[in-house]
Amino acid sequence: MPPPENRAATLDARRMLKMARSAHAYVRGNTAHFYEWLAQSPAAHRIPTGPAIWICGDCHLGNLGPIADGDGKVAIQIRDLDQAVIGNPAHDLIRLGLSLATAARGSDLPGVVTMRMLEEMVDGYAAAIADPEAHAPDAESDVVRSIERESLGRRWRHLAKERLDAVEPRIPLGKRFWVLAPEERDALRRLFADERVAAMVLSLKGKEKAREIRLIDAAYWMKGCSSLGLLRYAAIVGLRGGKGHWSYALVDLKEATDPVAPIARGAAMPRDNAERVVAAARALSPHLGTRMLPVRMLDRSLFIRELTPHDLKLEVDQFNRTEAVCAARELAFVVGKAHARQLDPATRTAWLAKLEADRRGAIDTPSWLWESVVALAARHEAGYLDHCRRYALAA
Repeated sequence: MPPPENRAATLDARRMLKMARSAHAYVRGNTAHFYEWLAQSPAAHRIPTGPAIWICGDCHLGNLGPIADGDGKVAIQIRDLDQAVIGNPAHDLIRLGLSLATAARGSDLPGVVTMRMLEEMVDGYAAAIADPEAHAPDAESDVVRSIERESLGRRWRHLAKERLDAVEPRIPLGKRFWVLAPEERDALRRLFADERVAAMVLSLKGKEKAREIRLIDAAYWMKGCSSLGLLRYAAIVGLRGGKGHWSYALVDLKEATDPVAPIARGAAMPRDNAERVVAAARALSPHLGTRMLPVRMLDRSLFIRELTPHDLKLEVDQFNRTEAVCAARELAFVVGKAHARQLDPATRTAWLAKLEADRRGAIDTPSWLWESVVALAARHEAGYLDHCRRYALAA
């Protein structure tokens, strides 16, 4: 557990390690290279320009999963909007396609399965664009359904055990949670004393009549891959009700920085990065957006959100052939709904026509999507091996 002044070097080493663990982890942590390499791909000039809407910007498998709203209702939505911009929705499709292709390779599935995954992905996405009120595809994914069922059965004890390795309301310092600098702890106390922040936490817990809210414990949170090195805190907030009983909320605070995803020309977005992330969440993932708030702390832009027991990441260790195809269709359907809810019927029809225009021939996948994913998979594989070499030399 490094002291605050030694965090940077430790975080850089952790980032190198996490990205060396698998090609899929390397893809997740390499958003900047994704867009650099996409611009250099042979199909770059043929990627259609879709309507300028909020996109995830980093639409890989790990950024999709069950999310609860303020009333406890759960849905599969986009769960990470750090890179979200008003941009080209085709970029979310390519990013998801690359993530699925990498997962298929990690599951030792043949290339023909990747081809089928991309075909089903486009079908699922197109179905959502055509009718954003439609239900999920008939061929449901067992992986998606199982994690959704797991999400519905979770309670505070599951969240505390998973995130904190404890059931009691405290944050155990160690590998993941690090000691705060005095100025960080003071800043967090002031933040939760802010009426605006307190009101958000109270409303999310359904405790509007609570008489007291206070910071119980907090720590620096070593989490993620692309976010390593940014300010990230976990905080336990206590809420005392009218009868003197306490309930607790686990809150995540994360620094927001400039996105690397391409921004549509003339797009009007909030200039503050935390405000941008929250605006994107409210457009793309309503369950998450209603639980977020942009804040300023230590002269940085952060967003704050309560973590609920129902929020889970979609972890895919192994796909079989059938599951890979079903998951591709269903997850693309989720992304399509996030895009479609921002569009009027005429714009949805025009965007759908662009998607369908290039679906001819033996491979029923738009050629720009297929060629982009193939080129990116090759670049990422080479980049991953080079990263592993550099990590081994450094180690």
